Amino acid sequence: MAERIALIDYGAGNLQSVRNALKAAGAADIAVTADPEVVARAERIVLPGVGAFAHCMEGVSGIDGMIETLEQRVLRDAVPFLGICVGMQLLADEGVEHGTTKGLGWIGGTVRAIEPAPGLKVPHMGWNDVVVQGGHLVVETGVAYFLHGYHFDAADPVHVLATTDHGGPRVAAVAKDNILGVQFHPEKSQSYGIATLARFLEWNP
Repeated sequence: MAERIALIDYGAGNLQSVRNALKAAGAADIAVTADPEVVARAERIVLPGVGAFAHCMEGVSGIDGMIETLEQRVLRDAVPFLGICVGMQLLADEGVEHGTTKGLGWIGGTVRAIEPAPGLKVPHMGWNDVVVQGGHLVVETGVAYFLHGYHFDAADPVHVLATTDHGGPRVAAVAKDNILGVQFHPEKSQSYGIATLARFLEWNP
């Protein structure tokens, strides 16, 4: 895989683990970067995320020119994009953790808390099923590793690619055109995660 992959460093991602997983999946040219000019030349873009929605959104928007470059490359140039965990959640219109924070707004929805219930542990942590709704060239039904206390409440179910069951169905993946987001951590999901990343590297939406 000779394409340049931009793995965006905004201070809130498990960067080394994601980079290693991408390498294991076949990526050769991975730029871990906070430079919009590098992102502008990338042929695939990966946005990781760990922590709170508001903190992550502040990190991305705090890099001068990054949001504008992402919008150009992803929305207008249609390069393949993958958001991981909070990186997926940032695709939503807004998140309500620590007050309401505006997201990228690429896939309609709101990121809401998973409400605690008897016998339901929050955050949702550990291995769980990923059940694909219909077909997709990247995400397949399997078992992946999750760690999240908030979930993507999609405005249009057509964008829900896969679900997992944790006190009811929760979004495990969203998709729209060249945009893909996964709530699970491919870099922690062993063979399933590496296979998912390998398919992303071959994906030509």
